Amino acid sequence: MADPTGEHGTSGRRGRTRDDAARVLGEPADDVLVRRMTGGDSTALAALYDRYGRAAYSLARRICADEGIAEDVVQEVFIAVWRDPARFDPLRGAFGSWLMTLVHHKSVDAVRRESAVRRRTVPAGDDADDRSAPAGPGADQAALGAVVAGQVRDALGALPDEQREALALAYFGGYTQREVAALVGVPLGTVKSRMFTGIQKLRGKLGPVFGDVPGDLTGGAR
Repeated sequence: MADPTGEHGTSGRRGRTRDDAARVLGEPADDVLVRRMTGGDSTALAALYDRYGRAAYSLARRICADEGIAEDVVQEVFIAVWRDPARFDPLRGAFGSWLMTLVHHKSVDAVRRESAVRRRTVPAGDDADDRSAPAGPGADQAALGAVVAGQVRDALGALPDEQREALALAYFGGYTQREVAALVGVPLGTVKSRMFTGIQKLRGKLGPVFGDVPGDLTGGAR
């Protein structure tokens, strides 16, 4: 996978997208590669994977919290792009932004599927057999973490797409505000406004439950 902060990556200092960097290096732009995929050019898919694969995995890994599931999500996303490249509309935004939104959606779906599988595969009788044994602090912490994560995901899901996207890239993807702006293709001030508004809404939804939104929710917002 290519380094997202290397020569093909997003540079916070320069404020360039990967597509911009590719153009400087004389490489095809994202939309050109997508059009080539429409004609069955597999090398175009490989080029887009080199450009965005590591960033996609980083985002999926933070959401799924499991390396194997994250790898499956990234593979699923790029296969979907290969099978139907026309789903991307360059008139509606940058390819990188569209791809990361797709990774985010599929990662959340994967987490939900995994949770559903676990619920179905744990026999109800096991709970009764274990009632005599104390759950222990580890189990309590895991249960609390699952509840917190679920409520945070629900609150994020209620946000407008652009606010959720900015927060997801910053929090789950670990990008700075400047890098988010370059990746999404909007001014830095717009990203700051979206994140500020989104955090205020999250505080309103999660504050009564947790006291306040965790401070690390904006860990990538620098």
